[in-house]
Amino acid sequence: MLDRRVRLGLLTVHLVASVGWVGAAASYLAVGIVAGSSGELATIRSAWSMLNILGWTVVVPLAVAALLTGLAISVSTAWGLFQHWWVVISLVLTGFATLITVLHMWDVSEAARSASVAAPEELLHLGGDVFHPGAGLVVLVVVAVLNIYKPRGRVVATVACSSRRS
Repeated sequence: MLDRRVRLGLLTVHLVASVGWVGAAASYLAVGIVAGSSGELATIRSAWSMLNILGWTVVVPLAVAALLTGLAISVSTAWGLFQHWWVVISLVLTGFATLITVLHMWDVSEAARSASVAAPEELLHLGGDVFHPGAGLVVLVVVAVLNIYKPRGRVVATVACSSRRS
């Protein structure tokens, strides 16, 4: 268990990073929609450049910060890391979302490089980036709901009950 002030400081950083991640993902989605729906070449090039910058400098750092601070909070408080199923699900979803975000950003960087030199016909067919940020926002909302409502159920009790049935 951490000192109360340290725990509250860590919780503050976690909440700011988590809420920031949601906001950054929403902004990213808006730019991704512009990249796919605009018919202006300069706008498409700028949007892909912005997706690359926003992703690497804001979205990815906030995702990593949210994951790491969430881990630190869970192992240093009474909630524990593997004691409650909602914590485990939250960890798995956050870890998955962070991993997918980082892996997807490599494709975004490549698309941004392509957009910067693409011929007009190619640029108009490049499209936007909607699926990943849209799905990511859904996952982040699910994680937020789990962390706010903290549904009952302990992993230990669930495992103990299922092993007694066997």
